[in-house]
Amino acid sequence: MKNIFLLLVLLSTGCYTAQAQSKQKKVLFVIVDGISADTKEKVKTPNLDAIAKAGGYSRAYVGGEKGGYSQTPTISAVGYNSLLTGTWVNKHNVWDNDIKDPNYSYWTIFRFLKDQYPHKQTAVFSSWLDNRTKLVGDGLPQTNKFRTDYFFDGLERDTVNYPHDKEKLYMHHIDEKVVAEASAYIADYGPDLSWVYLEYTDDMGHRYGDSEKFHHAVELMDAQMGRLWKSIQLREKNFNEDWQLFITTDHGRDAKTGKGHGGQSDRERSTWIVTNAKNLNGVFKSRVNEQATLPAVVDIMPTMARHLDITIPKAQAFEVDGVPLTGKLSVTNLMAKKDGGKLNLTWISPEKEGKVKIWLAKTNHFEKGGQDLYYLAGEVAVGDQKTQIDITKYPSKFFKIVLEGKYNTTNRWVVE
Repeated sequence: MKNIFLLLVLLSTGCYTAQAQSKQKKVLFVIVDGISADTKEKVKTPNLDAIAKAGGYSRAYVGGEKGGYSQTPTISAVGYNSLLTGTWVNKHNVWDNDIKDPNYSYWTIFRFLKDQYPHKQTAVFSSWLDNRTKLVGDGLPQTNKFRTDYFFDGLERDTVNYPHDKEKLYMHHIDEKVVAEASAYIADYGPDLSWVYLEYTDDMGHRYGDSEKFHHAVELMDAQMGRLWKSIQLREKNFNEDWQLFITTDHGRDAKTGKGHGGQSDRERSTWIVTNAKNLNGVFKSRVNEQATLPAVVDIMPTMARHLDITIPKAQAFEVDGVPLTGKLSVTNLMAKKDGGKLNLTWISPEKEGKVKIWLAKTNHFEKGGQDLYYLAGEVAVGDQKTQIDITKYPSKFFKIVLEGKYNTTNRWVVE
């Protein structure tokens, strides 16, 4: 009995030690405004390169499906909200920088974290107040009065300490202050989920287009990323934490001068992602089963959720347009084509394990806070990568299609 008791003590102590040694998972994501992929690649960015060396760099895209139901303007706030919610504009409903009527039925990463882990801490450091008050929806009844635990923003409204000069150098000073605050706060307190937003690069793009001044603004941004990176490295070294960092941009620039954006040209849609994340998969590396693809801005949210061990409820997971950029994936690149009474589906299956369930809904009550009735229309081996569904028993001019695999879900609409 004594030996058995001793064994139990040792086992329980071992479990406790393992738990005590497990690293706390943290996330910081950064949006630096208006830097097309070709611009980023022209400018020397040693700090971004160092971060990418720890994880990876990839070109990416914004703008949804060009010419399709999810086509999304390449405008700043629109891109921010696509990242925050993992959805395109047909869902989150932020069409421009006025942010008139966001659809808060599509939750941000902040709400998902707080809903599952109320004790975990969030922070926003931003050179634009609307990011927190309108997009995150801080304190609004529509977000169930979600509250950011710590925020540092609104300096663009302070014309005493930051007088608005014609060259917009004041925005650089604000960005510097935001980065200083974020670097210090992260180093001291290590919030579980943080967002840093910086504006100055886009201001220089609008003012000077493809120019040395714009490129210099990108160099300044790179130095700022170095300070944030040092804070993360400090936390990981001294506090037994596992940090995932994503740095990206919200849109590219027009091909003619580099001064504008908002359209669907390749350069306006062309963005990039730098991350220290480990276990990056084929979507991030721009190939899945040797078929070319690119990560999208909507892929960042589910990637962060996976790192933070957030379980997104099924009804909400069925709406997320992105797929994780780390770890295993069952299904990506879903395509759907209606042919009379048949629905032809194709997809890519990076992992061939198990089956994929095909769900159909004929309504979109979700967008108004309601529930959609999903029909299980079929179940096939995920490795088949195609199937045909008889939809004569589901008469409709609108379908939401969801493929549910072992490791992830992906969705698509069919709209007549």
